[in-house]
Amino acid sequence: MSQLYYLLKKYWVLSLASFILVFISIIPIRIAIASYQAPHPQATLTLGGGPEREKFTAQFAQNHPNLDIWISSGILPAQAFAIFEEMGISTERIHFDYRAVDTVTNFTTLVHDFQNRHIQHIYLITSDFHLPRAKTIATIVLGSQGITFTPISIPSAQPRESIFHILRDSGRSLLWIMSGRTGASFNPRFHSPLYASR
Repeated sequence: MSQLYYLLKKYWVLSLASFILVFISIIPIRIAIASYQAPHPQATLTLGGGPEREKFTAQFAQNHPNLDIWISSGILPAQAFAIFEEMGISTERIHFDYRAVDTVTNFTTLVHDFQNRHIQHIYLITSDFHLPRAKTIATIVLGSQGITFTPISIPSAQPRESIFHILRDSGRSLLWIMSGRTGASFNPRFHSPLYASR
């Protein structure tokens, strides 16, 4: 009985590993197809993290007047609108989304919105220290759904994030692909009154 249990467990682990490897190998293909079908970005996504990101995005938007802008869990709308209005950016171009509580959910909460609008290529804007983790998650989450991205970094004085954070969020991104869950409910921000009020 114990030998049968061991064999079944081994088979299950190997099957799961094979599924993950096959799925991961499909991501570069889907990214390549998206890059071919949409060689130029069709929208801008800025990850929240401080008003400097909205300010940079507003300046960036001046040079890309035909692109809509998504801000994922950034500063409060009144502050953000003031920044964009000062730069002469129409508020009709701006989409605020406050569902995300962390970097993984920055992507998982918006990926289907992009698909519904037939967006296959985005500019991804975030701070330079945060960009390696954001690119890794974007490759897995967006790439798995046939969306590619062009990264744009905002200079900062902060040190790069650790490899631990990148590996942890890579695992969470794979979990989302397989189960539709990210583990975000373990984040204290998920249950905060401020987040709920948004």
